[in-house]
Amino acid sequence: MAAQTPTASRRRWGSTVAGVLLLGVMLFPLYWMLNTALQPDSGLLQVDPVPGSLDLSGFSKAVSDQGGNLLTSLAVSLGAVAICLAISAPAAYGLARFGLRGSRTIVFGTLITQMVPGIVIANALYNSYVDLGLVNSYFGLMLADASLGIPFSIVLMRSFMVSIPGEVIEAAQIDGAGPVRTFVRVVLPMSRNSLITAGLFAFLFSWSDFMFALTLNTTDDVKPITLGIYQYIGAHVGDWGSVMAASVLSAVPAAILLVLAQKYIAAGITGGSVK
Repeated sequence: MAAQTPTASRRRWGSTVAGVLLLGVMLFPLYWMLNTALQPDSGLLQVDPVPGSLDLSGFSKAVSDQGGNLLTSLAVSLGAVAICLAISAPAAYGLARFGLRGSRTIVFGTLITQMVPGIVIANALYNSYVDLGLVNSYFGLMLADASLGIPFSIVLMRSFMVSIPGEVIEAAQIDGAGPVRTFVRVVLPMSRNSLITAGLFAFLFSWSDFMFALTLNTTDDVKPITLGIYQYIGAHVGDWGSVMAASVLSAVPAAILLVLAQKYIAAGITGGSVK
């Protein structure tokens, strides 16, 4: 193995230092949020850089006040993931395999929908939801949140399903499998990485949604954690320890999912790039 030149070594160390500094800048808000949560008796401007003791009273108060909202967010997000995958997986398969005329235009139009401001969609949905009786309902919020992930999921899974060898699908059809059975028994298992990736992003979109939660709910019957923290700040603006503790708790499920599914994410995003 050839020895590195002094110039190459300096560049490598320089890149490492720059990466560490950039990572520190990105993680500092998370650290300060946790640090503030561990000092519930301190004002926002009187927080010590390092907590002198681990005071968990802020977390206890946050769980007491926001525990139900966390469960609501979990239920709504899981339901949104199920609806999103149930719609986007067959749509992606159809666009990838059935040779539909104008499929590229459909994919492009799907991407364009991501550019529509959320407030425009929320206002339009509210009028429809009033007529359908879906305001202040779990199912209504699940449908709205699912719409956030459907366009991305269709594009992602289509790019993966296009790369599935046609011989595999033809072999299943020769064995007597119909289109639905081929899709369920062959295509979906082979698309596992893209399914997990799409489901994870759909979960994150729903978990972090604020616009639909605020617009489509007029009571406290269905209050996800994003709306709970928003109202929590207004009611306890001086209790920043509890506010930050609730924010930390709301970030834990997303962080756990990202850690557990990171290898599937990498494979799912890059899987459709190589045939």
